Amino acid sequence: MSALRFLLLILAVWLGCGPAMAEKRVALVMGNSAYKSVARLANPANDAALVGGMFRKAGFDIVDIKLDLSVVDMRKALREFGSKVRDADVAVVYYAGHGIELDGTNYLIPTDAALETDTDVLDEAFALDRVLFAVEPAKQLRLVILDACRDNPFAKTMKRTVASRAIGRGLAKVEPTSPNTMIAFAAKAGSTASDGDAKNSPFATALVERLPTPGLDLGKAFRFVRDDVLKTTGNKQEPFVYGSLGGDDLALVPAKPVATGPQANPQDTVRRDYELALQLGTRDGWTAFLNSFPSGFYADLAKGQLNKIAAEETRAAAAEKARQAEDEKARLASDRAKKAEQEKAAAAAKAAEDAKAAAEKAKQIEEAKAAAAEQRRKDAEAAVAKALADKQAAEKALADKVANDKAAAELAVRQATDKAQAEQKVAAVTPTQSSPSLSPQETAKLVQSELRRVGCLATAADGDWNASSQRSLTLFNKYAGTKFDAKLASFEALDAIKAKPGRVCPLVCDHGFKADGDTCVKIACRAGYRVNDDNECEKAQDKKPVATREDAKKRDAERKQTEAAPSKPSASGQMVCNSAGCRPVRSGCRLESKGTGHALGNVEVCN
Repeated sequence: MSALRFLLLILAVWLGCGPAMAEKRVALVMGNSAYKSVARLANPANDAALVGGMFRKAGFDIVDIKLDLSVVDMRKALREFGSKVRDADVAVVYYAGHGIELDGTNYLIPTDAALETDTDVLDEAFALDRVLFAVEPAKQLRLVILDACRDNPFAKTMKRTVASRAIGRGLAKVEPTSPNTMIAFAAKAGSTASDGDAKNSPFATALVERLPTPGLDLGKAFRFVRDDVLKTTGNKQEPFVYGSLGGDDLALVPAKPVATGPQANPQDTVRRDYELALQLGTRDGWTAFLNSFPSGFYADLAKGQLNKIAAEETRAAAAEKARQAEDEKARLASDRAKKAEQEKAAAAAKAAEDAKAAAEKAKQIEEAKAAAAEQRRKDAEAAVAKALADKQAAEKALADKVANDKAAAELAVRQATDKAQAEQKVAAVTPTQSSPSLSPQETAKLVQSELRRVGCLATAADGDWNASSQRSLTLFNKYAGTKFDAKLASFEALDAIKAKPGRVCPLVCDHGFKADGDTCVKIACRAGYRVNDDNECEKAQDKKPVATREDAKKRDAERKQTEAAPSKPSASGQMVCNSAGCRPVRSGCRLESKGTGHALGNVEVCN
């Protein structure tokens, strides 16, 4: 029976504590304050530090806090965090800083973004889908918290390349497609959030107050956050949550396990010391006990034991006096004392005997009192032990019920997961499955944007699937080992490109340039050196002038050709005038003087 009881105790402890210890929770916290192209934000760095500290106090296994991230730093942080989420149960991303909504898509803005035109958003900012992609492998909960609804200065200075392109106020409404995914905005879609007058924003302050409550369901926790922010901002800012969770409560911090083992009795120390004093049974022992525990149930028992010892001492003293009186009586009788002395001694002996009897009776009374008190102690301890056993039995029944409910819930989750996987497999082989409702131009624009991200496309993502875009998809097929049709921008190609976390196509630079990260920079050689055909700096060779002789044959041929050609008639530059006016002498003609006196004049002769 003892071995069975031990096994049951171990099983109860495992059921109560095992899942909590096995659950892995990770968090990425980003705060962008030091923007280079617009004014600095006061609170995001402070908010990120506050929220990151909250996750660490809540017992998260991994908490990465990143501040003032450039576009390269943000890409690296999301890539590294994605690898940590693969074996996690709970994944949380918190972002504080500037965000922007462009054509219904939300973007997070790094600190080095300039965003001079609306098309720069695609290259210099991160789409919210990239963050959701990082937290997607988590098994139980995927949570994204965005404190990025501030009044955005980029939207005011940004140039529109297309007049109809929409740039919203705040962030756009989102609908997560993955199960157990929640996206929390500091302010609902289409509105802006306030930084507040304190060191931290009202939204961050409410998060730290509500989320780490052990056992509090996330849906209810965010409703509390909403109420707190509305109250702080005078109903001007209303946080909002998109997405949904299952029917069971899901807390960011699990509830503390219910103790199922035996509980320590605060009276155990008093009882143990009382039993030691009882075994000793001396006046000094009971006096020391009463000095340590002057009041209470066991103190009253100790006082009764002291009364018992006092009665025994009184009885012993009376017995000693009676013995002495009897000895004196015998001595006087033997000495033939006088009758009066004998009578006096007899009376003293009788008085002593009466005192002895009274002391004996008092002793018996005190012993009876002590025995009754001892019985009351045993009865009280038995009642306490029974109450403790009943409490432990009730706690064990509760633990068994919790374990059974948990096992049933896990079975339901497994069945639902198996059903979803089966449905996904069926959907994968169904030939009539429909693609997302996007136009070919929108699909081409998405594929071009992803090809730019992995380094296979150098031109802008404009939705025109031209020869340049086809060549870029061909390059992706070459370096990624895929075989997509380059003549068509398909959703299958889009999914495959999105699955690549970094650059796929190598960076190719023109002659005189070299690769530096994701850009080409010009090769600078020191004085006296030049870039050779291998894109390396080599010393320049001085060219010496070479004397050449004129080609005599070429010169003679040109002279003979000129002499053989007929001469072209040329104008003489003379003018002939008459009553109609003056004009140049025609080619091949000349002027001759004719007439006499006043009739002398020039005549054009053409013979």
